[in-house]
Amino acid sequence: MTNVDLNLKGKSRTMNKNRQHGGMLGMVRRVALRMVMAIVMLACLPVTHAAEGWGHQRKLNFDTTASGVEIKEPVTQFPLLVRLHSGNFTFADAKPDGSDLRFFAADGKTPLKYHLENFDATSELANFWVVLPKLSPNLKTESIVVTWGNPKADTAADEPGSYDPAQIFVYHFAQADAVKDSTSNGNHPGRYSKTVPTGPIGPAVAFDGSTRIDIPASASLRLSAASGFTFTAWVNASGSADATLYAQRDSAKTLTIGLAAGTPFVAGGGGRASASSPIAAGGWHHLAVVASGGKVTFYIDGNEAGGAALAITDLAGTASIGDGFQGELDEVTLAATARSASFIKVLAGSQGADTPLMAFADSEAADEGISYVSILLGAVTLDGWIVIGLLIVMAVVSFHVMITKSITLVAINKANAVFIEAFRTKSAELLTPGHEEINTLAEDPRLKKSTIFHLYRGGLQEVQQRFDAQAKAGEKVNLTAAALDSIRATLDAAMVREGQRLNSGIVLLTIAVSGGPFLGLLGTVVGVMITFAAIAAAGDVNVNAIAPGIAAALVATVAGLAVAIPALFGYNWLAIQIKNVTADNHVFADEFLTKAAEMHSV
Repeated sequence: MTNVDLNLKGKSRTMNKNRQHGGMLGMVRRVALRMVMAIVMLACLPVTHAAEGWGHQRKLNFDTTASGVEIKEPVTQFPLLVRLHSGNFTFADAKPDGSDLRFFAADGKTPLKYHLENFDATSELANFWVVLPKLSPNLKTESIVVTWGNPKADTAADEPGSYDPAQIFVYHFAQADAVKDSTSNGNHPGRYSKTVPTGPIGPAVAFDGSTRIDIPASASLRLSAASGFTFTAWVNASGSADATLYAQRDSAKTLTIGLAAGTPFVAGGGGRASASSPIAAGGWHHLAVVASGGKVTFYIDGNEAGGAALAITDLAGTASIGDGFQGELDEVTLAATARSASFIKVLAGSQGADTPLMAFADSEAADEGISYVSILLGAVTLDGWIVIGLLIVMAVVSFHVMITKSITLVAINKANAVFIEAFRTKSAELLTPGHEEINTLAEDPRLKKSTIFHLYRGGLQEVQQRFDAQAKAGEKVNLTAAALDSIRATLDAAMVREGQRLNSGIVLLTIAVSGGPFLGLLGTVVGVMITFAAIAAAGDVNVNAIAPGIAAALVATVAGLAVAIPALFGYNWLAIQIKNVTADNHVFADEFLTKAAEMHSV
């Protein structure tokens, strides 16, 4: 094999490597460009920062573990009651009507829909209803940010937007002269003057057994057996007499939710279902009735209180509240959907005066301690964690390859430098088979990792074999042209094997560089699909619902790039180092052959 052949092969290998590098670099650039475009598009979304124009802000933390209000499944689009009083809020720092209060997600930027039930700066009491896009189970890390202290701010309350489309009506009873529906359906009963100021949340309505609240028929006042319903109310019964809390009539079809000797019941569709325990008289208790799939389930103070099979028929018509009831009611709601047990538990647990669900942070430095990482990771779905897990394994493997290869190459370069120095000062001795300097050099432990020493040993062994054969035949020892070609072939084979050892494991880096972004992109696409599917199922499209899912989906792409970028840098550095070692091997092979031919050719 001639030097020209070797040079051509070397150039071919270099061109192939350059083409591979260019392809991988191009792929990474395309993925990075797509990510930058996505980030720019998200950055262009209109957002409001909580700190702009507001003098005060505090975090409101949630506890859904056993020490707070424990739930077992996520709760979405939840209407949260936020109570303000002199113990947790300085009313003098806000406008007299509370119109400068705002509520933001944990990032301090995403506004949350809310509305005000009452704000009394004199008594220092206020009740706000805020929509939580999601409340996760068994966590203490979720929170929202409350801001106030902007005298130029006008109210941004959105009372109808505070409830999902399934909510038929919500009655706070905050008005002294009328009952008003807080949803967008406008199911207003009209005037009702028997209010009391001491309800569990604010004002409540009182019934003496001869009065009731009538609700006129409307297109939205419809119940369906397929979707079920959820009725909730705070109940303070004066005695154990039978009473109707809610009734709806549609020609011959009726639905009645009431109390029989204090025990909640539902009658309708020709059947009747009762709770397993009564509501104690003389105190406020939260009652929830959920109908779904041919069954009615009762909840008292957020805890399940029995249920029974009962087929509810579709009906519309007029409705009434409190017919024959003696006592007080507050926060009466009806939804055309079956709420989950966790939803009911949070609903009851969050509306108490001293709820363990939430508490304001001790400091107004709401931005301090906000962990964007925890927010993002908390929203990552199962498929995203699977992709991230694969990327973590890929990252561990690629870093292992980069570290071990770097250590090996440093050791090889040092060992090669030691051998080259010895060879150039004593080349005559080291090219003479059997010389004592060869044995001395072979015992040097520093040369165990030298690739050049391995080549030298293989080439010298070929020289020794030919000298032994010539001496045995009684011929003069020398190296013929054919012998030099054979030795060169041996050195070429040795260089190929050394190159294979140097490049072992490098393919794992190329897999990380090329596969990491695509795995991350897969996780992002699946996460976005799941987010939009959940939004379609919920029927509610807003930034608060979309942003957490999209942000969490992008975590997978970030993880993919976090694997690929270090692997790309490491691959290029290792490729240069391996190329240098390979070049040193080629240079030594030529030097070995040249000097051997000079010393031993005829």
